[in-house]
Amino acid sequence: MFWFWIFFFYSLAGYGLEKLYALVTHARHRVRKCFLLLPLCPVYGLAMAAVLYLAGDTESFWQLALYGGILCTAVEYAVHFLYEKCLGVLFWDYSGTYLDLNRRICFPFAVAWGLLSALAVRYVQPRLVPVIDAIPPGISLAALLLLTADSFFTVRLLRRSGNIDLLGLKNLWQELHRV
Repeated sequence: MFWFWIFFFYSLAGYGLEKLYALVTHARHRVRKCFLLLPLCPVYGLAMAAVLYLAGDTESFWQLALYGGILCTAVEYAVHFLYEKCLGVLFWDYSGTYLDLNRRICFPFAVAWGLLSALAVRYVQPRLVPVIDAIPPGISLAALLLLTADSFFTVRLLRRSGNIDLLGLKNLWQELHRV
């Protein structure tokens, strides 16, 4: 269950970063998550799992930032592609950003992901491992079941509506009462 908790924790941290970014930039989409109930952004969890698995033992901070930037950006591209092709939604669009590629990735965020992932590997991960090790199996199973159920309902909602703003319960409630 170690990798599940890595995914979960970094997806939750990514949600926090997205909320902060939305606040600072006055973003149009304020929901800033990818699940109906859980405050998670899975692209962060998947990206950090890739970094930890493939480059987590890299000694040099700058090499880790380089590898992290490349890996996170590759995961970001793949996740965006899958969201668009499988669910018909776009959670982000870098078309107005410097050096974007197919609206899915861009150079400034690749640099940011590299630095953030290196910082996470160096300073967050050593503190996170003992916390993960202390989580009882029953809690892990319950969290996995909750994530699975939420994933099912989220995919269903997105495929039917194509509206990422409905992932906010307030927005979903208002939409249901309009019909």
